[in-house]
Amino acid sequence: MNEKLNSSSAPEPIGRYPHARRVGNLLFLSGVGPRQKGTTIIPGVELDAAGNVTSYDIEAQCRSVFENVRTIVEDAGSSWMNLVDVTVFLTNMDDDFQTYNKIYAEYFEHNQPCRTTVEVNKLPTPIAIELKCIATID
Repeated sequence: MNEKLNSSSAPEPIGRYPHARRVGNLLFLSGVGPRQKGTTIIPGVELDAAGNVTSYDIEAQCRSVFENVRTIVEDAGSSWMNLVDVTVFLTNMDDDFQTYNKIYAEYFEHNQPCRTTVEVNKLPTPIAIELKCIATID
């Protein structure tokens, strides 16, 4: 089985790719950000008239991205507890890691997938965090 999956409840992808792809009993998610469904609104982000970030709240973005991941895995027939690998991209490790790590611990208190966290120079939209995840499907 090799099937593309899109959630009707999650923010739309910003490019030509699915939310996830199921291969056998594995679910591979495309990069997921904190944007809200049906809008360009990114929780906690303030932009100037030119579209440049003037301030952002990493806690709001973390909570939103985790909920977007939850929505996608559940709509694909999996669950939060079935996440087995999470790669996290942060744009500001120095300022954001401590807050992100605290919120991550709340969301992953009972399920502790493998995790990699890296700092990147920029993400495709004005976001400070993006997740790439793998889950199993029972």
